[in-house]
Amino acid sequence: MTPTSLTFMALSLPLLLMLPGCARSVDEYRDEQPALALDRFFNGQLVAYGMVQNFSGKVTRRFRADITAQWQGEQGILDERFVFSDGEQQQRCWRLTKQGNHYRGTAEDIVGEARGEVQGNALNWRYTLQVPVNGKVWDIALDDWLYLIDENNLINRTKMKKWGLPVGELTLHIRKLSDAESAATAVSATPDCVIEPAAES
Repeated sequence: MTPTSLTFMALSLPLLLMLPGCARSVDEYRDEQPALALDRFFNGQLVAYGMVQNFSGKVTRRFRADITAQWQGEQGILDERFVFSDGEQQQRCWRLTKQGNHYRGTAEDIVGEARGEVQGNALNWRYTLQVPVNGKVWDIALDDWLYLIDENNLINRTKMKKWGLPVGELTLHIRKLSDAESAATAVSATPDCVIEPAAES
């Protein structure tokens, strides 16, 4: 190998190592089909199966989530009920607001407000989640990427960070249920997870 080749490799290697860390833009998916419309996909009954991996890639948790979603105009509700492989159960009530291709969301265990943008078949959704860890509550930054595969299936990949350092990843498959499946699995909405009627003028 010539000195010139060695010099080229020395200069190129840092650039190659940096490439995987380059931030993605949701605009990259602008032309991808089918187009993701949250108020169409997340409407009715859905079921999700997922797993959580730690920073080394080991699967630490598995879960199922039953989701009841509804929209009125630009306002949406996602009532998520989780059952983990260790028997733990959790519930989250998302309140969403649509603003064109942008979305905002709040939930009890979300710090501040979640913000996301849809382009093509993808949604990039970012927020800070409060997670109980060994008797303490950690604020974990989540970088969510949701990809619509077809009209009934969506894949969610999430990177989780604490103090800017990777602490884990989440992978989730969400499936929209048919009318027959919805009728068989429908659950009553939680009283505090419904869309409030619009105030009369």
